[in-house]
Amino acid sequence: MRSFNARTVGYWLTTALVAIAFAAGAVFDLSGAPEVVAVIDRLGYPAYVATLLGFWKGLGVVALLVPRFERLKEWAYAGMFFDLSGAAVSHVAAGDAVSQTVVPLVLLGLVMASWRLRPESRRLSSAVEEVASRSLPSAAFARS
Repeated sequence: MRSFNARTVGYWLTTALVAIAFAAGAVFDLSGAPEVVAVIDRLGYPAYVATLLGFWKGLGVVALLVPRFERLKEWAYAGMFFDLSGAAVSHVAAGDAVSQTVVPLVLLGLVMASWRLRPESRRLSSAVEEVASRSLPSAAFARS
């Protein structure tokens, strides 16, 4: 039976919040709702950017939640970092209210916490080390 320590609880709490936020964002972006189109237009982007963002947000949620696929998780975290930092900068550049800039930054903090708290089994380094340990002895020479 697994023991749940504070790190594990923190990981799943932050990951769940990130997943909920990005899943909701994906649904809104893909919906084509007038509110979404208005925000995208106000930020100076073409309307199709919402569809593109919605698609990738949805895939990012799946990548974070499914077991294994550590490299894909790293890419999902990177994409979320780019999405949220870009959103914050876009809101600042458009002269939006501070609250519209703070929201992506708070979500960015949750993404970074989720990434930092992830268990060894969801880290790329542990997956690479596991593959290397199962490789032929000649792999040891390549690493040294």
